[in-house]
Amino acid sequence: MSESQPATSNAQTEPPAPADWQKLPPRARALFVGTTALGFALSATVAGIVFCLTARPSWLWWLPPACALAAAVLGAWLGWRRYRHTRWLLDADGFGLRRGRLWQSDTRVPGSRVQHLDIRRGPLERHFRLTTLVIHTAGTRNSEVSVSGLDALDAERLRDHLARQTDDDDDTSD
Repeated sequence: MSESQPATSNAQTEPPAPADWQKLPPRARALFVGTTALGFALSATVAGIVFCLTARPSWLWWLPPACALAAAVLGAWLGWRRYRHTRWLLDADGFGLRRGRLWQSDTRVPGSRVQHLDIRRGPLERHFRLTTLVIHTAGTRNSEVSVSGLDALDAERLRDHLARQTDDDDDTSD
């Protein structure tokens, strides 16, 4: 490019880039893996203890810990996959959520359907600086979309953006 030619931007000639689906933050992985593994391990331990108490063989003392370990490994793997295959999107049309690999779920919430928004933070989420965003929509069937494991700042930004979008839609309908 010569010095006499002004620098031009390709932004006007190229179509806008498609919105990118966002991953959950890396620290959400520990929450997903840990809570799923713990839930599976507790359930398997209880099942193993109940079996040992009803069958009463003394040589099966190792069954509850073995069940807990196997279930914790399975739960950790499932939690990791759940974390890995969850994506969200915020664009001009509203909010999108994709989950799953084998059983896939793709949910779109148009901004005009949003009734109100909640942010929930349990003790573990607060520890990891994560949040659950709950989007309540108009309708009776599946009238809320819940996204856990969001970064706290992202969740607040999403809530504020969707609330403004809802307010803007209300203003234009008058």
